[in-house]
Amino acid sequence: MRFENGLSAAVYHIERIAAELAELRGWRRAAAAFLAGALSTLALSPYDFLPILFLTLPVLVWLLDGVGEPTRSRRRRVMWRAGLLGWWFGFGYFFFGLYWIGHAFLIEAEKFAFLLPLAVTLLPAGLALFTAAAAVVARLFWFRGYRRIAVFAVSWTAFEWLRGHVLTGFPWNLIGQSFAASDALMQAGAMVGAYGLSFIALLITAAPATFDSRVDAVRRGPGVELLAAPAIALAGLALVWLGGAARLSAADLAPPAATGTSIRIVHPNTPLVDNWDDEGRIVTIIGQLLRMSRDPTPDRPGGLDGNTVVVWPENAVPVLLAQQPYVLSAIGRILPEGASVIIGSNRGEPAPDGPANHLRVFYNSLYVVDSAGAIAAIYDKHHLVPFGEYVPLRHWLGAIGLRQLVQFQGSFDVGPGPVTLALPGVPPFSPLICYEAIFPGGVIAPGARPQWLVNITNDAWFGRSIGPHQHLSQARFRAVEQGLPLIRSANSGISALIDPYGRIVKSLPLDTQGVIDAALPAALQPTLYARLGDAFLALLMIATAFAASFGRAPLKR
Repeated sequence: MRFENGLSAAVYHIERIAAELAELRGWRRAAAAFLAGALSTLALSPYDFLPILFLTLPVLVWLLDGVGEPTRSRRRRVMWRAGLLGWWFGFGYFFFGLYWIGHAFLIEAEKFAFLLPLAVTLLPAGLALFTAAAAVVARLFWFRGYRRIAVFAVSWTAFEWLRGHVLTGFPWNLIGQSFAASDALMQAGAMVGAYGLSFIALLITAAPATFDSRVDAVRRGPGVELLAAPAIALAGLALVWLGGAARLSAADLAPPAATGTSIRIVHPNTPLVDNWDDEGRIVTIIGQLLRMSRDPTPDRPGGLDGNTVVVWPENAVPVLLAQQPYVLSAIGRILPEGASVIIGSNRGEPAPDGPANHLRVFYNSLYVVDSAGAIAAIYDKHHLVPFGEYVPLRHWLGAIGLRQLVQFQGSFDVGPGPVTLALPGVPPFSPLICYEAIFPGGVIAPGARPQWLVNITNDAWFGRSIGPHQHLSQARFRAVEQGLPLIRSANSGISALIDPYGRIVKSLPLDTQGVIDAALPAALQPTLYARLGDAFLALLMIATAFAASFGRAPLKR
């Protein structure tokens, strides 16, 4: 009896809180949504506090309960209120999750600092439109109890997917990234991908909102039936974890590839170069990279051998590499026969209608240089960073001073898309430059499965902020989704060797200098996500939407 009374009191107090949230109006409602969104960022790296979502997402559902019923006469007003709630939640989420972008505007503060307030507010405001749309669509098909949570999860996930694809996409900080808190929880990404993890996370963490927010429905009974949905959701989380733990327990820790390929990741921590005419500084940077690539280490006292692939970060050499034969020759001299270096460097070409010696078209590129000092392969980045590597509508925006935060004036050109590069004696790999690693399903060329992924980046733009941690977290999910090891060289960011289960085998932290020597891990067989992409998730969402609506009409009727 004492337990039953305590349970009844707990249910009563939770429902009173839910009812009070639903009754909020005006700025108090907006402030509650903004705060819930802001706190939700604690579920992401580097904090990885997943339990916060069990508080913040139910708050959003309860707030949506209070916008009214979308009857024919009130539909427009109710949808406006729901959209505002979703927008305020999203604005808080993206404002605190992406504040670090403003750091890039301080690199050349005399030129760009005046744009910082716009950067840290306009981007979150724009991304929040997707959460606003998700709230509107969900509220159109609202139900009581857990059904509305299922509808909410379907709508949110659909608009997260759109956020990752509209206008080239920006799938940064998906709710499913919260599963990076546990290697075991991440393993579900091998089936449903990062968007699918968002769907699962929403179904589970919003479950406490099963408690009714209607004042006239506050229960004084034992409330066992109300606890069923949260209890089942927690059991679901436990099953996801147990399934992932079982998958990991059956796996060896990073078994080496059959080719015996060795990897050396160079982590130089060099400062950003804003003056490409400073030859002394450029020579110093290249000399440092060559020494770090050549010298013995405790893990490899004999230095490099012919089975080694050395990986330098994005824009590692502040020159147009293909135009500098002396640099290529110097690289070749440090390599034993059969070894190679993967290098990030900008690339220039003459305009189609211009003279051959006048470079007008530029790419952010990845080169493979062999032991003869020859360029063995080239990849051009195809997912460019808006306002970082190109300015959308730059002819219109030029009048207010917007231009790239990169070395060149004018935009980079877009590469042809994902490729698989094959080199003699080395398993084929798929290159990813910078934030190309944040796109689920967009990291390998169709029909040409690689055996490993290479992500080169330069996170020096974002200093000692949470940005580099978030970037690494997203790269880990690409390894899980594809069942492929990922090699990451990040200059002053976080360099790491990641196995095909998303586990970090070795890493070097922010603002350090060093190298990582390790054997290249073997790839797994293609995962379900690698085979089907987001199609399996689409089927799950359709089935969930159908089950939620079966046998009961939405509230608007």
